[in-house]
Amino acid sequence: MTPVVFDSHCHIQDSAFDEDRERVYERASAQGIGLIVPGYSMKTSQEAMTFAGSHENVYALVGVHPHDAQDVQEGDYQTLQQWCANPKVVGVGEIGLDYHYMNSPKEAQREVFRRQLILARDLGLPVSVHSREADADTLELIGMVKGVFGVLHCFSGTEEFAKALLHKGFYISFAGPISFKSAHALRATIPVVPWDRILVETDSPYLSPAPWRGQRNEPLRVIRNAEVVAAQKDCTTKEVFAATLSNTYTIFSRIGQ
Repeated sequence: MTPVVFDSHCHIQDSAFDEDRERVYERASAQGIGLIVPGYSMKTSQEAMTFAGSHENVYALVGVHPHDAQDVQEGDYQTLQQWCANPKVVGVGEIGLDYHYMNSPKEAQREVFRRQLILARDLGLPVSVHSREADADTLELIGMVKGVFGVLHCFSGTEEFAKALLHKGFYISFAGPISFKSAHALRATIPVVPWDRILVETDSPYLSPAPWRGQRNEPLRVIRNAEVVAAQKDCTTKEVFAATLSNTYTIFSRIGQ
């Protein structure tokens, strides 16, 4: 079945789904939702590939999250490169910078992010970028690696940050926080993003949208996030589905090959 929309960033390999992973997938699939499953460590990247390899309309990203940057070994970059030869791997992610928790030192985060940006650029693959309290450094490192392209996932930044990313050719993906009652400024960034640069996601199992905030999230709820985008764009949810589906095929161009 051809998807009607993609959850462009969901961690269905996460242990939060150990009890009902197949049912979660089936609920999404029944509604025509395709999945892009990013890794956030070497282990979870392998798990993303395994799940994608055995499920229709599911694709994987491989990469190391900034939380785990200090644990990256030199050989891991070669392993990631080898994994990118898998036709079900459509990009490099989840990578980036997180200066909120600082689970890894800043310099380790920057170096691992830089190396993975270069890897993706050299392979002609998109990146899925995590950026928390690190706008300036994120933009700096993206700018340093000429030719890299991708998406800023779970966008929660300012209009200024959104415009800077768009200027660099990046896509912007919106997740559950756009539905939160207090997120007026975040919702105001949605109209800034043009139709040909917008994606939707859940970031499952995290960030469940209202009215399920605080519960475990799942890919099915990407529909709710698309509804919020539609309200801000003054259009129908089906139009959001169509635009984001087209954008998903454009940026993750291995899908369907």
